[in-house]
Amino acid sequence: MASAPVAEAGTVEKEIKSAPYGSWKSPITADVVSGAEKRLGGLAVDGAGRLCWVESRPAEAGRAVLVKESEESGDKPIDVTPEGFAVRSSAQEYGGGSFTVSRNMVIFSNYKDQRLYKQFIGVDHVPVPITPDYGGPVVRYADGVADLHLNRYITVREDHRESSQNPTTTIVAVDLSDENLQEPKILVSGNDFYAFPRLDQNGKKMAWVEWGHPNMHWDKAELWVGYISENGDIYNRICVAGGDATMIESPTEPKWSSKGELLFVTDRKCGFWNLYKWIEGIDELQALCTLDAEFTRPLWVFGFSSYDFIQNSGKANSIVCTYRQNGRSYLGILDDVQNHLSLLDIPFTDINNVIAGPHCLYIEGASPVLPLSIARVLLDETRSQVIEFSVIWSSSPDSVKYKSYVSLPEIVEFPTEVPGQNAYAYFYPPSNHTFQAGLEERPPLLLRSHGGPTAEARGILDLSIQYWTSRGWAFADVNYGGSTGYGREYRERLLGQWGIVDVNDCCSCARYLVDSGKVDGGRLCITGRSAGGYTTLASLAFRQTFKAGSSWYGVADLSALKEETHKFESHYIDNLVGNERSYFERSPINFVDKFSCPVILFQGLEDKVVPPDQAREIYLALKKKGLPVALVEFEGEQHGFRKAENIKFTLEQQMVFFARMVGHFEVADEITPIRIDNVD
Repeated sequence: MASAPVAEAGTVEKEIKSAPYGSWKSPITADVVSGAEKRLGGLAVDGAGRLCWVESRPAEAGRAVLVKESEESGDKPIDVTPEGFAVRSSAQEYGGGSFTVSRNMVIFSNYKDQRLYKQFIGVDHVPVPITPDYGGPVVRYADGVADLHLNRYITVREDHRESSQNPTTTIVAVDLSDENLQEPKILVSGNDFYAFPRLDQNGKKMAWVEWGHPNMHWDKAELWVGYISENGDIYNRICVAGGDATMIESPTEPKWSSKGELLFVTDRKCGFWNLYKWIEGIDELQALCTLDAEFTRPLWVFGFSSYDFIQNSGKANSIVCTYRQNGRSYLGILDDVQNHLSLLDIPFTDINNVIAGPHCLYIEGASPVLPLSIARVLLDETRSQVIEFSVIWSSSPDSVKYKSYVSLPEIVEFPTEVPGQNAYAYFYPPSNHTFQAGLEERPPLLLRSHGGPTAEARGILDLSIQYWTSRGWAFADVNYGGSTGYGREYRERLLGQWGIVDVNDCCSCARYLVDSGKVDGGRLCITGRSAGGYTTLASLAFRQTFKAGSSWYGVADLSALKEETHKFESHYIDNLVGNERSYFERSPINFVDKFSCPVILFQGLEDKVVPPDQAREIYLALKKKGLPVALVEFEGEQHGFRKAENIKFTLEQQMVFFARMVGHFEVADEITPIRIDNVD
C-alpha cells in the first residue's frame, strides 16, 4: 500500500506508514503510562477555603501525600505530608477515607503503622500521633469527622488485635487533646461493618451506615441516627432507612445540611440510588430526585462524596450532585424544596467526587479526552450556568501531547446469551495518525474484564488503554451483567452466577465485535485484574473464544479464596457463587485440562485480598500441562500495583507476550521479553 502524507496543525507533513496492526510505533510509552498512574484519595477544603487532596505517586513507590492548593493561581500545589509519612488507610484492605481536614488541622491515617496523626496546615508542624502504638498496623481507622464541640475525632475503627481474619469494626471517638494517649472510646458497635459517621452542625446528632454478613453494603444496609449526650455517648437511636424487612435497600452517604436536615442516597423501590431527605419530626423519607440513574457508587472504599451543599442565604438547600446514567456522568444543582434539578455543562463525562468550596465547586473527574483530574468550577449568581472551568490537578498533565493518537471510546450495546438481555462495553478502535494497516487486515483485540466484580468500566482517557490502541490494537472495556451504573436489577444478574454471566458477556462482546468486522477473530486476547483476573482465567478454561490471556492478581481457586480472603469480602463470593458444587465447577484450577492457550500472570507478594498462592497454583498447573505460561511476582506490591517500575514492566511484558503468542507481528518498542515456560 502506498504511503500518503498527513498534516497536523502546526507541524510539517508526515507520511502515513503502512505496518501491521500491533507493530505501530507510539510515543505513549510504558514509561509515560506508569508516570500517569497517579491516584486520588479524597478531597477536602481547609479553613481558608483552599482545596486539599491526597495523591499517590508511582515515582515514590506509590506513597500517598496530602497536598494543598497554592494561594497563587498557577503555582504548584504544596505538600502537607512530610517525608516519612504516607496518608493511606488499610481498613477493609481497600482503604479510603484516610484523612479529614477541619479548619487548619488535618487528621490522617499513616500507612506504615496505621495510627492516626494530627497535623496543622500552613506551619512547619510535625505530625503527632493521637492513637496508641500497638506495635504494628493492627488497628486501622477510616472515614472520620472532627467533633470540635467535644474536642474529639469520630471514626470507623477496624481492630485486628484479637483476629486478623475476623477483626472487630466499631465507631469510636479519639481524644484530640495533647495529653497522654488514651484508648479510643467505643460509640457504636455490634454489627460487622460501619461507614459514614457524620455529625450535624451542633454536634447533637450523628448519622451512620451499617451492615452485616452475609451482605455487602450494596446488597442491604441500614442508615441510623443517634443523639449525643453531654458526655459524648450515643443514645435514642433511630433506624432511618433499611430497617423495613419488606423492602431491600442500601442507604449510603448521609450528610447534614447547615439547617440540620439529613440527606442521604438510597435505592429503595426504584432500584436506583437516588437522593432522599429524612423528615425528622414525623420520621418519614422524602424523595428529592427520582431518576433511573445512580447518584452514588458501591462502597468499596471509604470517604467518597457524590453530592454536597452549596452555601447560600436562601431558604432552600442548593445541592450539587452527580449521577451516572447509560455510561455517562452528569453534574447538576438540585433545589430540595422545588425538587428541581438543573444540569451543568462541564467537560467531564465521568465524575468521582464533588465538594463545595466557599465560592466554587471542586470536581474530580475525567472524559474521553481528559485524564483523571481535579477541576474548579465557578457558577453564575443563579447557580445554573458555569462561568469558569479550570483544571487544577491532572494525573497526566502531558497527555495533551498525545491528542492526535487518542482513540475515542464508542459505547457498544450487545446481545448476551440470555434472550432479551443486553450488556455494554466501551470499544476503542486502533488510532495512530502516522500508521495504517492493510485494508484486508483486522486488528487484534484486547478485551478487559473489570474488577470487583461489583464495579464499572468507565470511558475516560486512560493512557494504559491508549498504549494499546496507539500501537494498532483494538481495546474493549466490558460492563458485563453485575456491573454497577445500571441499577440494582442489572447488578444482581451476577448473584449466584459469577463465572457464568461475566464470562458469557465477555465472550459475547468479543464475538459481537468480530461479527461487526471490527476485530480479528483469530487474535482475541483477554485481561483483567482481581475479579477481572478470575473472569479472564474462567473464560480461558471454560470457553474457547480467546487465544491468550493475562491475569493480574486474579482468582484461580474460589474455595481457597473463600478460606483465605479478608473479612470485608468473606461472604461476598458466597452470594456470587452459591453452593459447594459451584465453587468447584467454576474454579479454573480444577479444570486445567480445558485450558488451551497461553497465559501470563502478574502478582503482588503482599496481596491480602487475593493471596499469591492463587497465581502460583495455576502457573504450576499450566506449566505441567505444557502450555505457554509465565508468572511475574513483585516484592512489596499488594492488591494493585503502585510502583512505577512495576507498572511499566507489567505493561511491556503483557504486550510482548501477546505479540509473541498470537500477534503475528513484531512490537516496535525495545522490550526484553521474560522467559515463557514451554516456549523458551
